[in-house]
Amino acid sequence: MIAHFKHYVLNFKQASGTSRGILRTKDTWLLIIENQDKKGIGECGMFKGLSCDDRPDFEAKLQWTCDNIHLGLEELLEALTEFPSIQFGLEMAFQSLKSITPFELFPSKFTSGEAAIAINGLIWMGSEAFMKQQIKDKLAQGFNCIKMKIGAIDFDTEMQLLKSIRNEFSVSDIELRVDANGAFASNEALEKLKVLSDLELHSIEQPIKQGQIEEMARLCEVTPLPIALDEELIGVFGVTNKTTLLQTIQPQYIILKPTLVGGFEGSKTWIDIAEQNNIGWWITSALESNVGLNAIAQWTYKLQNPMPQGLGTGSLFTNNFESPLQVKNGTLQYQTKHNWKFNI
Repeated sequence: MIAHFKHYVLNFKQASGTSRGILRTKDTWLLIIENQDKKGIGECGMFKGLSCDDRPDFEAKLQWTCDNIHLGLEELLEALTEFPSIQFGLEMAFQSLKSITPFELFPSKFTSGEAAIAINGLIWMGSEAFMKQQIKDKLAQGFNCIKMKIGAIDFDTEMQLLKSIRNEFSVSDIELRVDANGAFASNEALEKLKVLSDLELHSIEQPIKQGQIEEMARLCEVTPLPIALDEELIGVFGVTNKTTLLQTIQPQYIILKPTLVGGFEGSKTWIDIAEQNNIGWWITSALESNVGLNAIAQWTYKLQNPMPQGLGTGSLFTNNFESPLQVKNGTLQYQTKHNWKFNI
């Protein structure tokens, strides 16, 4: 068995605004394992500026992984605790290697085209006009759950946007989620949550920056609006530390990005702890190519969580790999008539 990796740069169709600035490209790494005539493909989609494995030795560790592929999945996962995106790429590649075809990792009604996954429509940060147009587009595309990133423009303007949606569509028509990406100062977060709660939002992701455990715990205790932890989960290793974090903060939800929290195994650990503590959860992609998104989607479907998931990012890039994945009527579908075109 041998392995190698290939660096690949994804280009956004249009510059996308986040709380970390404007994104025009996204780096990713494709991991390929070969065993005789079989090939397994995985993606290590380390997210610069966000992943805990955004380190100078990332590619060196990826090369070490390839050089030691003979150790097997279990031993490698243990050695790569601090490199969750490499863990996920490995899980994906090994699952691909033992599958009948490289990209059908978890056969189900989803991969046979009989079932779809409900997803939220993502609204990117930008000018008021740009955000308004995105909202109109998503509604026209059949989404009944919209996630809007806030924190890039002033709060009053964002409130007006949200009010305009809610004035036209009731809570039974559209579920509204917002993602602050830690944009609120801890001393003003509660007041902003009170204002937002008037709009009957489903939840808010990461209202204050990660690492403020006591402040987040207090906020979750008194919030008028359900809070979902996202960045807060990054870089937390081990069952004990994960349990302590969730039991201390007691959020209403957690959001799991497999690339950022250690793949299938790492995400399942968080899910188990959350369910033991009556905390809701859903799965989100982290700007992977269609290789990673495909694996996340197939695994997510098997979990049978009825909530809209955050898996609608595959169409953001000009040079993504062609795949059977398609967003249609507010769902992610697997179009079995479409073939993969994986060229690197």
